[in-house]
Amino acid sequence: MNIEQNLVASIIDALKTLYGSDVAENQVQLQKTKKEFEGHLTLVVFPFLRISRKKPEDTAAEIGAYLKEHTKLVASYNVIKGFLNLSIASEAWIDLLNIIHADEKYGFKPVTESSPLVMIEYSSPNTNKPLHLGHMRNNLLGWSLAQIVEANGNKVVKTNIVNDRGIHICKSMIGWMKWGGGETPVTHNRKGDHIVGDAYVAFDKHYKEELNETIECYKLGHKTDEEAKALAEEKNSLMKEAREMLVKWEANDPETRALWKMLNNWVYDGFDKTYKRMGVGFDKIYYESETYLEGKDKVLEGLEKGLFYKKEDGSVWADLTPEGLDQKLLLRSDGTSVYMTQDIGTAKLRFQDYPINKMIYVVGNEQNYHFQVLSILLDKLGFEWGKDLVHFSYGMVELPEGKMKSREGTVVDADDLMDKMVESAYQMSVETGKLEEMDEQEVREISRIVGLGALKYFILKVDARKNMTFNPKESIDFNGNTGPFIQYTYARIRSILRKAAEAGLEIPAVIPNHVALSEKEKNLIQLLADFAVTVKQAGDDYLPSVIANYCYDLTKEYNQFYHDFSILREENPDVKMFRLALSANVAKVIKLGMGLLGIELPERM
Repeated sequence: MNIEQNLVASIIDALKTLYGSDVAENQVQLQKTKKEFEGHLTLVVFPFLRISRKKPEDTAAEIGAYLKEHTKLVASYNVIKGFLNLSIASEAWIDLLNIIHADEKYGFKPVTESSPLVMIEYSSPNTNKPLHLGHMRNNLLGWSLAQIVEANGNKVVKTNIVNDRGIHICKSMIGWMKWGGGETPVTHNRKGDHIVGDAYVAFDKHYKEELNETIECYKLGHKTDEEAKALAEEKNSLMKEAREMLVKWEANDPETRALWKMLNNWVYDGFDKTYKRMGVGFDKIYYESETYLEGKDKVLEGLEKGLFYKKEDGSVWADLTPEGLDQKLLLRSDGTSVYMTQDIGTAKLRFQDYPINKMIYVVGNEQNYHFQVLSILLDKLGFEWGKDLVHFSYGMVELPEGKMKSREGTVVDADDLMDKMVESAYQMSVETGKLEEMDEQEVREISRIVGLGALKYFILKVDARKNMTFNPKESIDFNGNTGPFIQYTYARIRSILRKAAEAGLEIPAVIPNHVALSEKEKNLIQLLADFAVTVKQAGDDYLPSVIANYCYDLTKEYNQFYHDFSILREENPDVKMFRLALSANVAKVIKLGMGLLGIELPERM
């Protein structure tokens, strides 16, 4: 039992002895004492006034006196109106530290055969462009969420749906054929996803040029702006070519399929390299080209059952007006699929492949309505988890100069961004001289860890539900709420522990509990103990930012302790050993927490 559990039991005994009443555990409200008051934990006494029949101050004082006399937990107490502030004894804090010390995975719940299975979908890239900064937020959130959900005792399957078909893919195919110049990953030594992405941008550029020229022509024919635009879009030769290519693709035209397969394979290879460098991965990858037909089958099955209806043009729709929504297109009049069709098909295959208890989709908040509709449709089609699916909706990521646009080629490429972050970390290490004693290979490896850690932490520390602005310069700072600040503190602790080991100091399995602790040391243990609650909260609320900001708070608290107290130079051997043990457990919890974020920690910096 931890301090709070023991204290609750003692308070229940006190109330029974003092007032002759049995009180349930859930009636005992303990909270952290506010910083402006003395104490560690505060008991709210108002719920007990009906049994004490005394003033709040008197009730609190009687309970405090009883606890101080009858339990070793409480060293002192003070009363502020109806609040009893309790100062916990050093011995109890060290006993709590021993609990943390003995558990290498402190705060994590074990995963067993009977644990629920949670499937988490993230990434979901299109094969017409490389991964960019927006994809990075998605992937980092998805990967971190998977670690957090597993740390809360769930089996997790990490999955990806690759959007490898559709009109946007046809645009990149046409762009490569017309303006790609025959470029391949081999001939130009470039990642294939970048080549295909350039082709997509080229298509959009030429499409807009043709569109604008045609609009002007229609305007000369005395058409309104809206009429001219509508006619120009309808007559646009490039878009017509893309639509025709999509029909050919769905009809399994050999030439179209061969080009599609070649370009997609280039992109897959590029994605794999980016994922690996980013430190994320998947247990199962689905492809829209394989799932959309399953979706069409389910839609047609729903049509037969009267769940959906067909319009005169042959398109299939779902009427969601009884649910307060609108009509939703499921199959176009030419028989081609939409995103919703694909998601239904993917859900069908996933349900066949895994006994899913909960499904979490990590997708941006611009798709909130899509997943509201998907949940209703899956429930109508009989998927057990459809009604309760979770859309982990996150905000957009922007740059200080504004939004990014894939079609215009103004996105921040993920590969380029990682290059720049790692190079920035390297240049900072050179300028500060922190890594002068290391060889070049080790300096480069530490720069990789720090650069990517800075990037990941800056993205994950922000509440996922909010839009954010990514500022590379701020993220790499070694001060404040940044990844490098936390990494540097971890490396500092590891250095202390190495020096202790060199001096023959070995931290015992059980830390002696007779050392008198300072308030800073007690606060640090209390914050360490909060890690278990923090992991649970992050899992319950689907918020990696809770873990990130906890790691920062713990690091900041440890640095204040390190500044005020000696460790290796401490003369009292028992105090020295306690502080080494405290430092080791801070390092352990920082590593566990940052690991949940997918962030590596260097042993030296």
